[in-house]
Amino acid sequence: MVAGSIIIAMPNSEDGNRISDILQHRGYRVIAVCNTAAQVLNQVQHLSCGVVICGSRFSDMYYVQLKEYLPELFEMVLLASPQVVQNSPPGIMTLTFPLKTNELVGTVDFLLQQQFRSLKKQKKAPPKRDEKERAEIDRAKAVLMERNHMTEQEAFRYIQKASMDSGTNMVETARMILLLKSSCW
Repeated sequence: MVAGSIIIAMPNSEDGNRISDILQHRGYRVIAVCNTAAQVLNQVQHLSCGVVICGSRFSDMYYVQLKEYLPELFEMVLLASPQVVQNSPPGIMTLTFPLKTNELVGTVDFLLQQQFRSLKKQKKAPPKRDEKERAEIDRAKAVLMERNHMTEQEAFRYIQKASMDSGTNMVETARMILLLKSSCW
């Protein structure tokens, strides 16, 4: 099981508490049990990602409206009748009543695992550089290519390795190379 934020939103508080008990008994962290969409939106403001398990209708909005307002890194699991589930839009995981505990736990676990992998992948992704930063790296590569007779790929790898060795990012390393060029060469 992966730790993650779970919010349960059911119009009937008793249903929400039963679902919360099932998940907590299996080691999941339920942040809140809500009975309005506004309460859910208030809770997600303080979280970076998670899963919202909800019914189809609240006193203040329908589940499709709630889905539109959820932050990008929040998944929704709709618990509803087969008729409502059949008409649900793509991008929403669905379960029908009567609810089977294993299906609920499996679905929640799948979504949390998927979020964990997605967040891990985002952390590994190289940082997005703006035009100015890319230009600085290109100028540093050009200096290395001219002075040290390197290919563009060799110059890039040199900057990459130097940044890892020094514990700085590639832009800072490129700036150091450019500073050295202006002061030494």
